[in-house]
Amino acid sequence: MNPKPNAVQASYDRVAPEYADRFHYELSHKPLDRALLDCFADQVRGLGPVVDVGCGPGQIAHYLHARGLPVSGIDLSPEMVAHARRLAPRIGFRQGNMLALDAADASWGGIVAFYAIVNLPSDDVAQALREFGRVLRPGGLVLLSFHLGQEIVHLEEWWDKPVDLDFYFYERATVARMLEAAGFVVEAAVERRPYVRIEHPSQRCYLFARKPASDDRDSAISR
Repeated sequence: MNPKPNAVQASYDRVAPEYADRFHYELSHKPLDRALLDCFADQVRGLGPVVDVGCGPGQIAHYLHARGLPVSGIDLSPEMVAHARRLAPRIGFRQGNMLALDAADASWGGIVAFYAIVNLPSDDVAQALREFGRVLRPGGLVLLSFHLGQEIVHLEEWWDKPVDLDFYFYERATVARMLEAAGFVVEAAVERRPYVRIEHPSQRCYLFARKPASDDRDSAISR
């Protein structure tokens, strides 16, 4: 398990004001992200509460709320949560840890986790995905994004603030296998290049993964 969750929390607490200023309106510059979130919203509507895990300053939750979803957000950093509450006061945000979610079994209809796993080593990613499977209702959907690759990028300074953060890059097949091991069916995958000048220069991956419904059956091939 990750030996330094307190360092991750403290690091994001330090950069939270700058992070919120830079990223709260990022979706206005990211048309593919908006399209994927719209697709996610269409599929989870009516399934139950939706949670933005690793919500940061709440930009993803805000977007989904504007599309009529019953969404809330959680983040490890209390300072990020404070900024999310200030920027979107009509949405419920709270501090929480994706490795041990404070939610009952089968209580959520959907989870969106944009770059929520980037500071987690592989064992912790597997644990987080098991937690996602535990709290989702049958038929619930996850939309997960991450940086593609195999490297680990370490930061000791970010926007002139001292931090202690490792950023983990993962291959698409690696995360897909972890989702399947956690009981999910991966339904779709999208990869894209970074948006020039506004993002770290890395390839991105988005995975849609569903917790199977108890009454799922093989369907006939129609096309």
